[in-house]
Amino acid sequence: MIPVAVVGASGYAARELMGILARHPYADLVMATSRADESTRVDSLHPSLNRIVDLACEPFDADKLAEKARFAFLGLPHAASLAVVPKLRERGVRVIDLSADYRLKDAAVYADWYAHTHDDPAGLAEAVYGLPEIYRDQIPTANLIANPGCYTSTSILSLAPLVAEDLIDRRSVIIDAKSGVSGAGRSPKLNTHFPECNESFSAYGVGRHRHTPEIDQILTDVGRMTGDPVEVLFTPHLVPMDRGILATIYATPKRDVTERELMELFRNFYEDCPFVRVIDGLPATKDSAFTNFFDMTVRVVRGRILIVACLDNLLKGAAGVAVQNFNLMNGLDETLGLI
Repeated sequence: MIPVAVVGASGYAARELMGILARHPYADLVMATSRADESTRVDSLHPSLNRIVDLACEPFDADKLAEKARFAFLGLPHAASLAVVPKLRERGVRVIDLSADYRLKDAAVYADWYAHTHDDPAGLAEAVYGLPEIYRDQIPTANLIANPGCYTSTSILSLAPLVAEDLIDRRSVIIDAKSGVSGAGRSPKLNTHFPECNESFSAYGVGRHRHTPEIDQILTDVGRMTGDPVEVLFTPHLVPMDRGILATIYATPKRDVTERELMELFRNFYEDCPFVRVIDGLPATKDSAFTNFFDMTVRVVRGRILIVACLDNLLKGAAGVAVQNFNLMNGLDETLGLI
């Protein structure tokens, strides 16, 4: 058994993560910490984990955690991980960080989009982006994983085959994405208050959403051998449902393409990826809800490429992919605990 800790146990993604780890055949969940509820039991924070996780939340202590656990999953807010990751790495703990603090390779870009100075350049340089379908070869030996977010995973997985084959114009991609309310986290906010978001559908972060440079960075890396940098137009929307993401993505092909050709391309690209389902029909959020699957299909409409994709923002978009990374880092079957 591999002893693991969850740092920042009060959020929705942490709830899903602890549920998976409690049932995982090789993970031993030995510690949970929470800044907001230091003496609260996990099953008080998350009643659904009653009789599943028998732990009390503790204050974060790097020395104590390192004595108990070999791995730490961080479910902390953006910027908070910067104060925790160096302490854990100094003590030999391997870290899977669910925040955005180590996803952007350029500290100046991070400061611009997150309004916070990045003060761990060594960690930033060593972090591996934890999207197994793209970086599977680098994840097993990594000591710090920058776990991807839900919008970014949806967008990157949808576009990676097209960028890798240099089939599309890289500056005219439009990503129209919708997320359930849990994507905004558990902390109360006015726009996610029930009377504000129920029976309403709204865009937000137009032109300045923080996931934009992350999508650009990873897709540019995917296509680094075949073309120019990728610059997407990304617009997120809030949908009054608990969980799930649906993205409709539009791209301009560089040459004439057919749906059959593109479907074959996507299926070949993801042939060895157990959680990617390239389907003939149109995916819906209920099809991937409560699973670690990413569902997508592709169409050619009036000479343009249209992709429709779905995933569960709390699982494949957060906790599920974190466990994928944990499995790969330990030489385990990638699907353990997830199917």
